[in-house]
Amino acid sequence: MITLQGKGVSTGIAIGPLAFFERSSFVVEKKSISDAAGEIQRFQAAKQTAAEQLDELATTMADKIGKENALLFEIHRMVLDDPDYLDPIVNMIETERVCAEYAVLECGKRLARDFAEMEDGYMRERAADMDDVSKRVIAILSGSQQGPSGGNGPVILASDDFSPSETAQFDRASVLALAAQRGAANSHTAIFARTMGIPAIIGLGASLAPGLAGKPAALDGETGVLYIEPDSETLTELEKKRERLREERQALEQFRGKPTLTKDGRRIKLFANIGSVTDVEAVLASDAEGIGLFRSEFLYLGREDYPSEDIQYESYRKVLEEMKGKQVIIRTLDIGADKQVDYFNLPTEENPALGMRAIRICLTRPQLFATQLRAIYRASAHGNAAIMFPMISDLEELCRAKRIAGQVREALSAENIPFNPETPIGIMIETPASALISDILAKESDFFSIGTNDLTQYTLAVDRQNESIREFCDTHHKAILRLIRMTAENAHKAGIWVGICGMLGADPELTKTFIEMGLDELSVEPSYILNLRRRIAEI
Repeated sequence: MITLQGKGVSTGIAIGPLAFFERSSFVVEKKSISDAAGEIQRFQAAKQTAAEQLDELATTMADKIGKENALLFEIHRMVLDDPDYLDPIVNMIETERVCAEYAVLECGKRLARDFAEMEDGYMRERAADMDDVSKRVIAILSGSQQGPSGGNGPVILASDDFSPSETAQFDRASVLALAAQRGAANSHTAIFARTMGIPAIIGLGASLAPGLAGKPAALDGETGVLYIEPDSETLTELEKKRERLREERQALEQFRGKPTLTKDGRRIKLFANIGSVTDVEAVLASDAEGIGLFRSEFLYLGREDYPSEDIQYESYRKVLEEMKGKQVIIRTLDIGADKQVDYFNLPTEENPALGMRAIRICLTRPQLFATQLRAIYRASAHGNAAIMFPMISDLEELCRAKRIAGQVREALSAENIPFNPETPIGIMIETPASALISDILAKESDFFSIGTNDLTQYTLAVDRQNESIREFCDTHHKAILRLIRMTAENAHKAGIWVGICGMLGADPELTKTFIEMGLDELSVEPSYILNLRRRIAEI
């Protein structure tokens, strides 16, 4: 028996033969061309064909992966019409006189690399979406057929990685599970696998080789282990576990549609974190009570210019309408540090995590900030919106931000544009400074949301992305817990609520501690909602 360890991204047990996903291969060569206008026309024709394919996918996949998940293909379609995607390709064909395939490949790589180099996990994993769009156009240009041909099912399907388009089109009756050499936990591929109920493992590495094709296998999507030629004892244990997981899923369903209550009846708000419009389907499917963190920066990334007020308004409005009165907390722009955007023209910094980022950019570029706030306030007329400022570390920063928000409200009123003037304004507690003066900040805030990811990083002086010092990143450190407790106490003294929207919110070892501290809200990834509701019910 061979045991391969990866990372489980969709739970479940699968037992069956291993097959490798076969793609139509195409090699892109850098070819010189003489007729740039003709080559651009060829690219435009391929782009149009890709757009038609994506329109069809958005329609046909809605029932299979959910309407909101299928919106991904509409977003891919929008990328094809976005000047930020098109202009560099056309420019490369014109100036470098290269074939369209090569221009799409190179420009697509650059865009995907911009996302892949970001520290924020959600944004980093959007690189796969950019890559998916470019591969579709290249396949059309080269005359290659894209699509699954990975053996007769039902099989455990293996590959180097799976694109969102490929995953969405898999037949659940033919594909028992997915196993990939690479991949990302919050990619759309992983989200689609969870939505479709397909167990999946990523990060298995080169040991997952094509030579294993045809061998009997078993996959555990919870532990991230793939067994090749499993022995009878292992199979027996996995069968037992499969039955236990089925019973646990059934047991969790009793918490669907129920309020989140502790055993002694204390109500906790259980919200979800999202990074784009397409994530709303997962929020609704998870039975979350609201959205505690809507990362608005996705609207600014992967572009060559600032998104307009109307573009932002439409995204916020859509999420608010889909949530049907449940609260949606929109975090204002958090660009900088790991999320660098060329058109912002931010200065090169030795310590970008300590430099020009988040609210600091907004306060030094008030027109940029006002444009986003106008979009949010306009959208507030369509649902239950709240505004949250990131990286506040001083009272003056908060007051300056609120003054700009006030000016936006006055302008909208003067223009007779509908909005909710009572939209709550809260802040993220992400630095030791904001936690230590939380008693002062609470007097000017409607709520607090503790961003434990950055609070951990800044409190311990540990770069969370630096693998070499991971052993020093103790997320349960007493200093962090003391700052959280202090923040909660100061919030309640001022009569405002306090929550957590960082990764610690989903840590089952700390749930009881957070409840005892008085936390009113936990905002986590959608897949944790029902499990966390059950955990809270035991406290």
